[in-house]
Amino acid sequence: MPITMSVAPPADVFVERLDALTSRFVSTAVGVNPYEIAHTIESTLGQVGEVLCIDRITFDHFAEDGSACGFASAWNRTGPLTLQEATVRVDVVSDERTLARLLVWSRDMSRPWPAAVVERLRMLANLMVLVARQSQQTGFVDPRSERLHHVRLGKMTPRVIDDSMDANDFDEIIGDSPALRVALARVQEVAPTDATVVLLGETGTGKELFAKAVHNRSARRHYPFIAVNCAALPPTLIESELFGHERGAFTGAASMRRGRFELAHRGTLFLDEIGDLPADVQAKLLRVLQEGEFERVGSSQSHKVDVRLIAATHHNLEEAMKEGRFRADLYYRLNVFPIALPALRERVEDIPRLVWFFINTRQRALNRRFTSIPPAVLETLQRHSWPGNVRELENVVERAMIRSTGDALALDEGPGLQLSTAADTGTLEAVERRHIEGALQRCRWRINGPGNAAESLGLHPNTLRFRMKKLGIERPVNGGRSAHSGPRPDHRSRSGLATAKGQHPSL
Repeated sequence: MPITMSVAPPADVFVERLDALTSRFVSTAVGVNPYEIAHTIESTLGQVGEVLCIDRITFDHFAEDGSACGFASAWNRTGPLTLQEATVRVDVVSDERTLARLLVWSRDMSRPWPAAVVERLRMLANLMVLVARQSQQTGFVDPRSERLHHVRLGKMTPRVIDDSMDANDFDEIIGDSPALRVALARVQEVAPTDATVVLLGETGTGKELFAKAVHNRSARRHYPFIAVNCAALPPTLIESELFGHERGAFTGAASMRRGRFELAHRGTLFLDEIGDLPADVQAKLLRVLQEGEFERVGSSQSHKVDVRLIAATHHNLEEAMKEGRFRADLYYRLNVFPIALPALRERVEDIPRLVWFFINTRQRALNRRFTSIPPAVLETLQRHSWPGNVRELENVVERAMIRSTGDALALDEGPGLQLSTAADTGTLEAVERRHIEGALQRCRWRINGPGNAAESLGLHPNTLRFRMKKLGIERPVNGGRSAHSGPRPDHRSRSGLATAKGQHPSL
C-alpha cells in the first residue's frame, strides 16, 4: 500500500519540525512525574498531528503478554473520520515481539510520505515506548487504555462515573464532598461535547477552574483557553476586546488587533460575569453563537470562528432577562448545560484539605513551615459562613500563616473576618433544614430539571420531597421564607450551615 502525505511543503520542513518536537518531548519526559506521562504523550501526539496536518494519530504500548493495551493515547482532528485503514503504521519490535504501534490516518492521499518523515515517526515511537515502560515500572496504568482499546475495536462501552472520583483528578479543584462530586460529575458529562456551558455560583467558588476542567477534558484541549472577565472591562472596550478592531477604528487604534474570539479559534473562550455585558455586545455575541461569524470594530468584513463558549455569572440571568437587562434569545442560547457550583458553606468537610493545600502552596514563599493545624482552628473555620467562599478562605489562611509564630497554624481574627467562637447550639434537624432551604433558594425552588436543588444536594428528587415534608419546609408564596420552616431564631446558628463538627446530616 503506498504511503502518502497530506501536506504540500517539502519533506525537509517536516523533518526539521519533527526533530524539534522530538527533542522537546525528550526534555519534557525526563523530568515529568510518571503520573503525568499519559498527558505528555497525548500532548505530543497532538503536536505531531498539527505539524503533519493529519486527521488522527494513535499510540499503543502493549502489555507484557502482548495481548492488550497497557498504555494508550490518541489525538483526533475535529470532524468524523471515515478511513478504515491507517495511512502509516510504525511498529516498535524487540526480540520478535511488538512493543508498541504508532498509527496515522490522513484523508489526503495526494503524494507519497517521504522515508525521512516515517523514520522520524519511528524514532518518536521508540522514545514513547521507553517513557511508557518507565511509567509502568512505577505501577502506573493509564485508566484510558481500556476505553481507547474498545473504541478502536468499535465496542465503545458506556461511560461510568466512578464513585471514588475526587477533585485530585481536576487540577486544583480540591475536595471530595457530595456537593462537589455532583458538580464534577456534570463536568465529566459535558466536557467531551461541544455544548455551551453556564457556570452558576457565588463569587469565589472557582468558576474559572471549572471552566479549565471542561476545556482540558474536551477535544479542544490542544488549542487555546482564553478567559475574559466582562465585569473588569469598561463598556467602551468590551466589544473591541472580544471581537478585535481595525486600524483607525477609533482614537488610539494605531494598528489592527485581533479579539479574544479569534485568539480562541478551535479552542475555548471563557466569559466570566457574562451578566454584565452591555445590550449591544449581547446582540453580537448571539450572532457568533448562532452563525459562527463576527466583524471587527471598524470593519464590515465577516470572519468565521470555531469556538466553544463557557459562560459564568453570579447573577440570576433569568431575573435579569425578565427585567430586560439580558436578552431572552441569548439566555436560551447560553442555557444549554448549566452547572451549579456549591458554595463553601455547602462543602465544609472539604475545608481541612483546602487549608492544607493553601499551606503547602504558600509556605515556601512566606518562609514558613507548618506541621499541624489545631482541631479548634479547623472547627472555627468550618463554622464560618464564608460569604467569599474559597477565595476568602485562601486569604484567611495566608494571613494566619503570616501571623503564626510556631509550626502550628493560628488564626488571625482581624478586620473583615468575623469568625464565630461560640459553639453551635442548633440541633441537627435545624442545621439540615437551613441547608435544604439554602439549596432550594439558590435553585429557585426547582426540584426537577437542570440545576435543581435535589441535584446540588446529591439527593433523589423524591428523597428531597420527603425530607421537606418531614421538616415542614414549604415553598414561599411571595418569594420570602417558607410558610413554615421549623424553629425560629432561638435555634439558628449564627455561623451559617455547618454544625459544630462541620457535618451536614442531609449529605
